[in-house]
Amino acid sequence: MSERFHEVAVTVNGEDVRERVDARKTLVDFLREELALTGSHVGCEQGVCGACSVRVDGVVVRGCLMLAVQCDGARVDTIEGVADSGEIADLQQAFIARNALQCGYCTPGMLLTAQELLARGGVPSRKQIRAHLSGNYCRCTGYQAIVDAVEAVAKTRAEAKR
Repeated sequence: MSERFHEVAVTVNGEDVRERVDARKTLVDFLREELALTGSHVGCEQGVCGACSVRVDGVVVRGCLMLAVQCDGARVDTIEGVADSGEIADLQQAFIARNALQCGYCTPGMLLTAQELLARGGVPSRKQIRAHLSGNYCRCTGYQAIVDAVEAVAKTRAEAKR
């Protein structure tokens, strides 16, 4: 029979963390409860809504579907980390300018997922933006403003590279 608790070494937002965690604790619960990183939210707990999105080794994942012990040795970036680094400052400003957020519950996951798409470079079509964000639910904005914000940032970033 395996142990219930395991030692985990993970880099969270650039800082090394060593914690003893319950083998059944999800990544989002670990971040929220053990590290007080509450930007990622617990929504559906089934991987459908995207509120719990975080980045693990550069890929956006559902924090409610991943166990903290699976992140042993990995790099985890939360909304707090990418916001503090300035990586998404332009996206945050575009969301504000276009009223692409209201209650804010989905916003961290939307921002991380949008950044993942924009990091590929170029200017994705509105259809591509919608498809990439399709795993993130918003019950307030109707998505139009979110797509507008992501599209605007993509165009601005592309212009800046010229």
